[in-house]
Amino acid sequence: MTVEQTETAETAGKSAERGWDDGLIARRAVGREPERSEPDGAATDEFPLPEECGDVPPGSGEYGADLRVRLDALRELVGLSRARLEGDTLHEAGRVLDEAVARRRLSARHTVVAVAGATGSGKSTLFNSLAGVRISETGLKRPTTSAPIACSWTDGAAGLLDRLGIPGRLRRRPFQAGTGAGSSGDEGLRGLVLVDLPDHDSAVTAHREQVDRVLALVDAVIWVVDPEKYADAALHERYLRPLAGYAEVTFVVLNQTDRLPGEATDLVLDDLRRLLDEDGMALGEHGEPGATVLALSALTGDGVEELRELLRTFVQERGAAGRRLAADVDAAAAGLRPVYVTEGRAGLGERAREEFADRLAQAVGAAAAGEAAEREWRRNAGRACGSPWLRLWRWHDARRVQGGSGSALPERAFAQSKDVEVTARQRVEQAVRTVADAATSGLPAPWAHAVRESAVRGARGLPEELDVLAVQTGVERGRPPRPAWWPVAVLAQVATVLLQVYGGLWLLGQVLGVLEPDLFAPFLLMLCGVAGGPVVEWGCWAAARGPARRYGQDVERRLREAAAGCGRAKVLDPVSAELLRYREVRERYVAVTGTSAG
Repeated sequence: MTVEQTETAETAGKSAERGWDDGLIARRAVGREPERSEPDGAATDEFPLPEECGDVPPGSGEYGADLRVRLDALRELVGLSRARLEGDTLHEAGRVLDEAVARRRLSARHTVVAVAGATGSGKSTLFNSLAGVRISETGLKRPTTSAPIACSWTDGAAGLLDRLGIPGRLRRRPFQAGTGAGSSGDEGLRGLVLVDLPDHDSAVTAHREQVDRVLALVDAVIWVVDPEKYADAALHERYLRPLAGYAEVTFVVLNQTDRLPGEATDLVLDDLRRLLDEDGMALGEHGEPGATVLALSALTGDGVEELRELLRTFVQERGAAGRRLAADVDAAAAGLRPVYVTEGRAGLGERAREEFADRLAQAVGAAAAGEAAEREWRRNAGRACGSPWLRLWRWHDARRVQGGSGSALPERAFAQSKDVEVTARQRVEQAVRTVADAATSGLPAPWAHAVRESAVRGARGLPEELDVLAVQTGVERGRPPRPAWWPVAVLAQVATVLLQVYGGLWLLGQVLGVLEPDLFAPFLLMLCGVAGGPVVEWGCWAAARGPARRYGQDVERRLREAAAGCGRAKVLDPVSAELLRYREVRERYVAVTGTSAG
């Protein structure tokens, strides 16, 4: 049932060529084809495109509500994932969607059941016994059945048989299917389409390919095994184990019980159940859903009526197509699990965002800029509040240093600036790699790759933009703002200078004999002026520490915020958008599996 078909490759390829809707999940662009003529047995209303295969048949011509929701979610999942996953990954999901539409457009009144088995298992004999007439050839010659043969209990199944590729010459009707004395016995099988398949272990490769092709299209299957080869590894490993999820539409029949003596039938049947359980196939026992297992002899007819009665109930439920398709969706979801499910919660936490902002701030030199701004504030305070004589000496010393440095200083400064630029770029790249690693932690490989690509794309040009921000947001041009007490400090320095000048003139007047000699008073004035200047400057320096620190912190904060905003716009937002897209497809995947999001 999950065997790959070469026929569906072209359909899946067409699905892969559809455009990628990069919007949110709620944005569903759907289209419908105009009404068209339907094949034999199909409904006549308008049918959706393959992307909209949420509606289907059991009984009322519609799939159940749960199955429609899952199909719609699978369609959206495929659409949202095309740009992120390879076409081969989505091939099986596309095949399931196409098959859902194909089965929906055909008869809802029919149930297609294949009879499959190994060489010599007696499946053709059982097929003839159920049909009540010799349709499929039996005998010692192997292989006896070379092509699928169909037996339909009612009309209207032509479209289904065309889908199976069974030509008209191999389509039959059961004995007394609609009239006569035997009509009442066949009434419960109305809607059954029974297909006898070639041997699944045939030496002819074409026979095995036909078995695989038809098994992928039928609604249910009857596996016929015999006492000698019921444990055959080819059967269990190639078919029963991979198809364990299709237990509800599977019958396993132990044939040829007439060859077993005494209680051997029960022993073989118990061993068969054990093998099926090891294959992972649920058994329909004690009223639980699962595979039906029974023993019979198609040659003697023992147990055939029991199987016929089970088929009557199975066919009249009109639910095989829906259950088969639900199993197809389960199998497709299981195959897609590695590319959608991750351990833990994927995303960017606050800690990762803060670390990214810290790294960008370090790359742009926010802390260094703040320290430089603090030093500049203090230097400005020293120039404004310092002693005039000391300021004059500092000005002279600065001119002397600049005049004797030559051309070595600019070259050295240029080399240091280049080193700083290279280091900053490396820090930015490291910050982007770190945040990308944090965002992709635990993500499935395709989505982790998409997140990394979005981070790399966003990081292009980021160092240059941070350089511009450092210039625009760093230390303000001109002098930093001054506190209100600075004019008082300047006046105090002026007063100390005036005291020194006044005391000096007083002493000069005494030396020249213009004034009466009194050295103490002018000397005291000069001493107060000389000592007062440094005292005022020291006091201003102490008072300026707090405002200078706050000014530097403000510059660092503004530069950090600007760098964080730039990094958020160019890197974090695209990464978050990609993670949001992953969460959207994860939600769709949860809806496909039919489980809760927890």
